[in-house]
Amino acid sequence: MLTAEVRQVKNPGSLIAAPSVKTMFLVFSLIGVVTFMVGLFLDPKRMWFSFLHNHFYFLTLALGGLFFAALQWLTQAMWSAPVRRISEALTSFLPISLITFLILLFGIHYLYPWSYKGDIVLAGKSGYLNINFFILRNLLAIGLWVFFAIKMIGNSLKQDKDGSLAWTKKNRVLSPIFIILFALTYTMVSFDQLMSLDPHWFSTIFGVYCFAGLFYSNLALTCVLTVLLKRQGYLEGIVNENHLHDLGKFMFAFIVFWAYIAFCQFMLIWYANLPEETSYFLNRMHGGWIYVSLFLLIGKFIIPFFILLPRGAKRNEKLLFNIGIYMLVAQWIDFYWIIQPQYAPDGPVFGLIEIGILLGFLGIFGLVVQKFLSTHNLVAIGDPRLVEAVTHHHQ
Repeated sequence: MLTAEVRQVKNPGSLIAAPSVKTMFLVFSLIGVVTFMVGLFLDPKRMWFSFLHNHFYFLTLALGGLFFAALQWLTQAMWSAPVRRISEALTSFLPISLITFLILLFGIHYLYPWSYKGDIVLAGKSGYLNINFFILRNLLAIGLWVFFAIKMIGNSLKQDKDGSLAWTKKNRVLSPIFIILFALTYTMVSFDQLMSLDPHWFSTIFGVYCFAGLFYSNLALTCVLTVLLKRQGYLEGIVNENHLHDLGKFMFAFIVFWAYIAFCQFMLIWYANLPEETSYFLNRMHGGWIYVSLFLLIGKFIIPFFILLPRGAKRNEKLLFNIGIYMLVAQWIDFYWIIQPQYAPDGPVFGLIEIGILLGFLGIFGLVVQKFLSTHNLVAIGDPRLVEAVTHHHQ
């Protein structure tokens, strides 16, 4: 039996589809398109590096939404039922990520040294690092993610209409399959699109490092959107401080997990002291990059760690909203730290091209997520555990 609060989310309000917000995202998208075209003529290499940076960042936000939803179905979690639909909305960008990857292929020679030159080391890797195989496996990976998003999110939406438990059971079968394939394909895509920018360097833990950042930023965005919708009144009486507390605990946990993986990667490589491995970190400890490296230690780990450490912080709506935005920026900077030193080894380069491409991706991402939220129920009203979840509380 649905409560009055749950029934009201069946009709998304006008603020979600507010013309002013949609216009802002359209303007951002236009700025991105113009920047892309101008960048191709003025500095194509810089433009392609910025394009890759934002393509991968927003891809991880969308894919993180699918992982979060699959994790809830797999574990049969109760607490997350009121907020899961928000994370589901992020997956609407996955088909766009497939398009942006196809666009990225036009800049492959600007990005990946293995695509246009070789040496004795790269010759030994050519069976894997070649253009045709690169395209094939990345298209397969992103295509699989889009397929699972269509199936699982589609089942969730169908359940809104008939409330049948069969849709949840189907997603409980699909979720473990997806998560296993996700672990393999996301590691592969991280190796391909990011690690192969420096094809001589390798790290077997790099995929886990990227996964930690993926979930770190997904939790932050889910929390930000949850608080935003709650402030607008759509989730009032549905999402309470206990749900925010659980999101906050997840955020805190993955702040620690990311730091642990980052330290493991650095410590093991630094201790082994092999030139082909340590060069990656040496390049990021000189010039202007040392300041970005220090930000990741202090800004991405220490600051949010101590902010979210108290119990009360995880139940503070305003604080969670602000720290969520901060964590999203921190993750964007992390990908900047991974990608951009291959273009600008002496120090960070940040200007109109980087701002314009970021705004373009943000605009497109905002448009598709806004469309999803404005055309579907804001809460999975057919979820069998939703009513129980609405009354969820901590002792």
